[in-house]
Amino acid sequence: MGPRFGPRGKGLFVKLFIQPDDGIEPLLQAIAAAKKSIRILIFRIDRSEIEKALMDAVERGVSVQALIAFTNRGGEKNLRRFEMRLLEKGITVTRTAADLVRYHGKMLIIDGKELYILAFNYSHLDVQLSRSFGVSTTERNVVKEAIKLFDCDVKRIPYSAGCNDLVVSPVNARRELVKFISGAKKQILMYEMKISDREFLKLLHEKISQGVDVRVIGQTSARGNSLSARKLPIRLHARAIIRDKKSAFLGSQSLRRVELEVRREIGIIFSDQHVVKQMISVFDKDWRSAVPAVASTLSVLDAPANKVAKVVAKRINVDTKVEQVLDKVLDSDSEVAFEPKEIVENVREAFREEVHDAVVHAIKELSGEAAHSKSAATAKP
Repeated sequence: MGPRFGPRGKGLFVKLFIQPDDGIEPLLQAIAAAKKSIRILIFRIDRSEIEKALMDAVERGVSVQALIAFTNRGGEKNLRRFEMRLLEKGITVTRTAADLVRYHGKMLIIDGKELYILAFNYSHLDVQLSRSFGVSTTERNVVKEAIKLFDCDVKRIPYSAGCNDLVVSPVNARRELVKFISGAKKQILMYEMKISDREFLKLLHEKISQGVDVRVIGQTSARGNSLSARKLPIRLHARAIIRDKKSAFLGSQSLRRVELEVRREIGIIFSDQHVVKQMISVFDKDWRSAVPAVASTLSVLDAPANKVAKVVAKRINVDTKVEQVLDKVLDSDSEVAFEPKEIVENVREAFREEVHDAVVHAIKELSGEAAHSKSAATAKP
């Protein structure tokens, strides 16, 4: 399944990429098509196809500039090794500053004319095993603004927003996303890693009270338990909001204070009708296959830790889970090898999520048993 093309009209002209359906190929094609320059912002990577494509671009005379995150969770050594390999091939490498907690945005700019904003990293886990999205646009003002942001981060100088369609944390993200959600009249469909910001939770509840249909695929904090939320049967790594079937936001920032105020996150707002309809189609399909999210208010205090551990151990077979992840990663037609050390962290992350879910289910199960036993004891004469 290839990229979706939207007709030019109101809003931005965009292409949509859906993971895991579209895979890494659209990005490889974009890099291969570059004639003059490539600017790429990388937070996490273990796809050696991307690395090879960048090196091939340098060999054919394309100027390649890579801006690499100064750190990511558990993968800093991989980033430094990646930097050295790029430098050896003549690629200009710059490391992001340490002024923000994390530089988490994913951005690719081809020939100064086409901008790619991704919710997924250049990793097997995000591309092959997760629901995620990416978009590209050739809209001149947005591309120009993205280049300005990239150059500011390369030079480590302050960036000031000059385009409302490019949503950048911590500069204009809160303002633009509040405005975007506030404008909803009928419906808000969301893919969200974790909604916990008080302002946005309050705003979403206000929208519900106004009769707006609000549906969330992902997680919310305890304050968001009244929201209609569901969990996908596959890993979710997307932040997207679809408003009134007319416009959409896609980016790297969740509605959490840390991602809005102390991290570099990048997103985009667009109104390409064809692409928005494609996103709605995917959301509707995912919503039907998703299950109600488990409330996050369950307390470990309701169940002894040793009992939780026993239930979790029964739910998870470590060898089987790791084998399943690796099988999916290795089941690829690509002949390009990947670095085993660099994929270990992604396997670890997938397993960490599996353990988290198993613990939540175990607590729920044991808490339910405890409540039932207490009720039965109370009912005895």
